[in-house]
Amino acid sequence: MRPIGKLVGILTLCSINFSPSFGDDLVTILNLALENDPTLRQAKANYRANRENVIQSQSTLLPSFGLQAATTRLTSGPSSSRYMDIPNPITGEVVSTRVMNDHSFYPGINNHNWGVGLNQSILNLSNWYNFQSAQANDRAAAVNLASQEQDLIMRVSMAYFDVLRAQELLDTNLQEEEAALTSLEQTEQREAVGLVAITDVYDAQAAYDLARNTTILQRDILQARYEGLEALTGNAHPLIEVLREDFPIIAAEGSLTDWELQADNSSFAVAAAEYNLDATRKTLRARKSAHLPTIDVSGFYGHIVTAPIVNQGIEIGGGASDRTQIALNLNIPIYSGGATNSRRRAAEYQVLAAQESLEFTKRQLTQNIRNAYRRVNTDVLVIAQRQQSITSAQSALDATELGAEVGTRNIVEVLLARQNLFRALRSYADARFDYVIDSLVLKQVAGILTPQDVIDLNEWLQEAES
Repeated sequence: MRPIGKLVGILTLCSINFSPSFGDDLVTILNLALENDPTLRQAKANYRANRENVIQSQSTLLPSFGLQAATTRLTSGPSSSRYMDIPNPITGEVVSTRVMNDHSFYPGINNHNWGVGLNQSILNLSNWYNFQSAQANDRAAAVNLASQEQDLIMRVSMAYFDVLRAQELLDTNLQEEEAALTSLEQTEQREAVGLVAITDVYDAQAAYDLARNTTILQRDILQARYEGLEALTGNAHPLIEVLREDFPIIAAEGSLTDWELQADNSSFAVAAAEYNLDATRKTLRARKSAHLPTIDVSGFYGHIVTAPIVNQGIEIGGGASDRTQIALNLNIPIYSGGATNSRRRAAEYQVLAAQESLEFTKRQLTQNIRNAYRRVNTDVLVIAQRQQSITSAQSALDATELGAEVGTRNIVEVLLARQNLFRALRSYADARFDYVIDSLVLKQVAGILTPQDVIDLNEWLQEAES
């Protein structure tokens, strides 16, 4: 079983003091998200609520102590007034009449008592294993909370770089729109003096309209990305720092085997599945123990005060007394309508389900870590290739524009060459941001993503140029 201590670095995320920044950089936004993200706050509340199950299950192993007290008042009397003749004992003549009043709360008899009781379980294996199961479930919940905090790092990073991606694509679209407008104006001028046909003007106009339309759509996408970032922190971030051009693009450190071993040792998903399996096994032992005898001891001390009963002027009984009791109780369950066996069988099936869940999680982890490792290294190759494609597209555009000036190329070929260049620029920007995100995903899958990775990445951000 994995030690829970290795999660401390993630579980204390909020206690880390980040360095101040001059603008809305990645670290600043992550700090705000740690405080304001509803999903993380919900996960923390659920974790604390689940943690109370450990205390509740532990309470069945600890003594229970109680105090009881009571007071009563007893009154009696006839339902209605009655008259009683009192005869002379010698002559028999009535000498007086006594009136028996209706029932009244006065006078009456007051009794009161108080006592304290103590109960302690001596032998109850079912409660013991239920407590161990609750502890295992608590460890699984702690791992899941740490995973939620890692997920927040990823969500903040993805939202942040989605904004940067949309900004860079918008800047590229604006450049393309400006180039298309310049080309349209030049083509109109050349058509006015009869150097080109009107069809060239139509082609240039269509290229400009397309670039303009793309810019409008990209502005909307950028606004949506800003709102996605705001949803995580609760604050608007109209200006954020951008990724430096010299950000290093390097292959993943270590071999694939190293990453697989790291993931197997550090994955939160596998750790949670292992703790869940341990919890179901403890629950099964608790269900099996439900057939066994239980022993507990109980004690009681009480003080009782009763008022005497007055009968024809004579007090009968009453007074104070103390009472103590200690008992050793044995309970042997024999038959409960089949419920005990049914709960045991259900627990056995839950163990099987947890075993299969662990196996599936391990297989999925292997697939995910391989894919993440491969994507990072593929991104490195793609970025290098797209850098070359920009150079090639720029050379092709220069040659085509020169050919158009001497009459060997037409405006359509120039427009296509320009579209290829800006497509290469957009692809290169996409590839750089894909690499950043995929590098973080690789660490997340391996279970080693920490706030320090964000701090390191933040060093490669700079204020946007005005």
